[in-house]
Amino acid sequence: MTALGVAWVRAAESERPDRLFDDPLAARFVAASGWEPPDLTGAPADDTTRAMLVLAQSVIVRTRFLDDLVADAWAGGCRQVVILGAGLDTRAFRLAWPPGSRCFELDLPPVLDFKERALADSGARPACERILVPCDLLQDWTAPLLAAGFKPGEPTVWIAEGLLIYFTEAENERFLAEIGALSAPGDRLAITFSRPDPGVPVSGAPSTAAPAGHELLRNPAAILALWRWDGPADPAAWLARHGWDAGVFDREERAKAYGRALDLAEDESAATRTVLIDAHRV
Repeated sequence: MTALGVAWVRAAESERPDRLFDDPLAARFVAASGWEPPDLTGAPADDTTRAMLVLAQSVIVRTRFLDDLVADAWAGGCRQVVILGAGLDTRAFRLAWPPGSRCFELDLPPVLDFKERALADSGARPACERILVPCDLLQDWTAPLLAAGFKPGEPTVWIAEGLLIYFTEAENERFLAEIGALSAPGDRLAITFSRPDPGVPVSGAPSTAAPAGHELLRNPAAILALWRWDGPADPAAWLARHGWDAGVFDREERAKAYGRALDLAEDESAATRTVLIDAHRV
């Protein structure tokens, strides 16, 4: 459901004349799910609507940030991209991939199965060699990735978009070590994560009280309850310990660079602080 929420935001952004990216397939996922998104048009009327708008702003900015990062890596000769927790990402279809590029999409089997069913009659064709790797990122995912044809030593971009918040601190420490073991000097690691307001408790464990199914996306408090870790206090230092030299950006700074100043009050902007990271393997 959280992947579906991201697809909904991307579909809405793609309809804007001043859109920061175009994801023509995103709306198919929403339609295939049977979910009726809430109407967020007009002035925010309540706390739920405002919270959803804040989360949506983060998705829009981080999507453009990652699109630009991948394009920059291509310019430097990279042709291997690994999307960790790919969800309903369609970069393999919507970006202008250079010849010889490969995109590995890793996620749980039910997520990838839904994705393929929704795309089955779309006529969409990937613009690169697209390789699905069904796996659990909290279990052994490196062996399935290698078996799927990943080549350690080739220039690689790793993408972890909105993923690390669902893992505990210990799980993220292990996860970063596993990525590092498959990385070579010069590889790129793109991470985006959001830190909830300090007043919102981070559970540290999967929530058992979250609404099931479509109701989850109508309850921002339940979405925030899925957070298991709000990220390191100093992301650059954390990544340095794992062998990465990181540039760290925030949502507001990037939005202004893209010509899209965020229309949020100060308290709304602070409610979910989004961090965008572009790290290089040293």
